[in-house]
Amino acid sequence: MTWLGGWVVMRRWGEMIKFSHSVFALPFALMATFMAGRAAYDAGDAAQKHPAGVLIALIVCCMVAARSAAMTFNRLVDAGLDGRNPRTAGRALPAGTVSRAQAALFLALASAAFVLCSAGFWWVSGNAWPVMLSVPVLAYLFFYSYTKRFTRWSHFVLGSAIAMSPPASWLAVHPASLGWPAVVLGGAVILWIGGFDIIYACQDVEADRREGLHSLPARLGVGPALWIARAAHAATVACLLVLVSLGGLGGWYLLGVAMVAVLLLLENALVRPTDLSRVNMAFFTVNGVISLLLGVLTIADVLSRG
Repeated sequence: MTWLGGWVVMRRWGEMIKFSHSVFALPFALMATFMAGRAAYDAGDAAQKHPAGVLIALIVCCMVAARSAAMTFNRLVDAGLDGRNPRTAGRALPAGTVSRAQAALFLALASAAFVLCSAGFWWVSGNAWPVMLSVPVLAYLFFYSYTKRFTRWSHFVLGSAIAMSPPASWLAVHPASLGWPAVVLGGAVILWIGGFDIIYACQDVEADRREGLHSLPARLGVGPALWIARAAHAATVACLLVLVSLGGLGGWYLLGVAMVAVLLLLENALVRPTDLSRVNMAFFTVNGVISLLLGVLTIADVLSRG
């Protein structure tokens, strides 16, 4: 296979699992990682404030593997629906550029990689919690793919699946200090992800109604659904503000929260019931900037405070 051919294959698989979307959840996992590292240092259980590089690497590998497995499972479950939706008919499985057998093999490999990386914490630091919970975590990630078939709140189920990453990362670094800061950070992720998934689902109202799916835009209409997304994003900012005192965070973090609030206002202003032409800008660009900015400024805040 030539380099060009290899690049085409990698791009095809990356597009199928939306690898670029890893930017949404990974910064929140790393925020929890560094907050847990500081908690371990404050408790006298670590020699330095920031977590060891090997723990950070394991968390990144777990995040990539779990997300790859979850997205591949979703593509397999939804292949028929995607093929009947003009917006998604060109995806790898319905278009036939990736076979179901290839996707199933990739799913098995990504799932195994997640379990093995979770076991790495046991080997490196004697922490067995990640590997013990790895299979239940995968099961919940896979469960999400079925929820839009029976509940209009599937957007927040997706949020809760992704929101496992901050508490899971904290648990992997310092189980003894796992508590409300990780829970509130997870709550912010649920509301943020749920809100922007509602916005994204507005593109598929007619297809969802035709298929009998239970997205909020399909069940309530685009206008009411967008108001729920706005309320969820307002609650996201509230959760992030609560985290200031719970997590012992300061100026850099507050700057990040202020930027997030402005960007969420922009995101919700970009999409209107009568104009969905800027959904992709709201979904991809704005949310990517939100997660990266908040992640960098939170980690900077943790490392700068004694």
